[in-house]
Amino acid sequence: MNGRPAPHRHATTAVRRLLSAGLAVFAAAFLVATPAGALALPTAKEFVSSLDLDCFKTTTYQPPAVALTLKHINPVLANQPPVQVTLGPREQVCVPVAKNNVIPPSPALDFVRFVDLSCYRVSGPQINLPLSLRHLNPVLQGLPGLSVTLSSPQQLCVPVSKNGVVPPPDVLNVVSHIDLLCYAHTPNPSMNKALNLTQLNPVLVNQIPPRTVQVAAARQLCVPVQKGGDQIPADVFALVRWVDLEKFDVSSPATPIVSLTLKHLNPVLANLPAEELRLTGPSQLAVPVSKNGAVPPA
Repeated sequence: MNGRPAPHRHATTAVRRLLSAGLAVFAAAFLVATPAGALALPTAKEFVSSLDLDCFKTTTYQPPAVALTLKHINPVLANQPPVQVTLGPREQVCVPVAKNNVIPPSPALDFVRFVDLSCYRVSGPQINLPLSLRHLNPVLQGLPGLSVTLSSPQQLCVPVSKNGVVPPPDVLNVVSHIDLLCYAHTPNPSMNKALNLTQLNPVLVNQIPPRTVQVAAARQLCVPVQKGGDQIPADVFALVRWVDLEKFDVSSPATPIVSLTLKHLNPVLANLPAEELRLTGPSQLAVPVSKNGAVPPA
């Protein structure tokens, strides 16, 4: 009645000011924690089920004989003992592809397109481990599973960059920790399927045209490992521990001979010299699988 604001109005105004200040502090903290332009991580299922690799033979090269201790990180193999290996000759370079024009969706594509692996001959003890494998990629969902028995490791495939094209930081933080130990197995059933492959990596997308390959015998299972001295961030570990790839032999039309310079991305091997090579022809296709019903979480 005297024209002065009621006391509760003062309180309401003060509360609103406090809420506004709190929201501003929260927003500022969120911006610091989530840098502008940061890529969202795909789920393990999105990432792994989109990961197909076209594996090429290369010119020969013997890297420095680095001794490595490898620890199995997939839950199905976590009770296996560490494996001691020494890098032997390079045998393959495996690069990301899409099958039958089914391009991986984002955000998986942002990461998959930079998964380049260089594979070196290694040896290790036999484990004689029976496994049941199922295809994860949507293009191969209708195919029957595989029952195999792993014997001994034959290759270690490690992350590399090509021709100085390094993945963006968020992507590098993931792909630099993908190390796969490839085991021979029996039996070696044939997929007996024709697939069209399209390159995804920026370095090769205009150098190797799409082509149709005939996929034949299942040859190796490549399973995720952690190299001694490699500190894998928890969110990255939750992705890479599910990367299981089955390598199949392929019959393929001739492809252009491509010259590449490789540089190691994993911190443990980052001091190794760059490698000059030529891709001399395709030999295998690596496709994602699950083991014993343990499927990457969505």
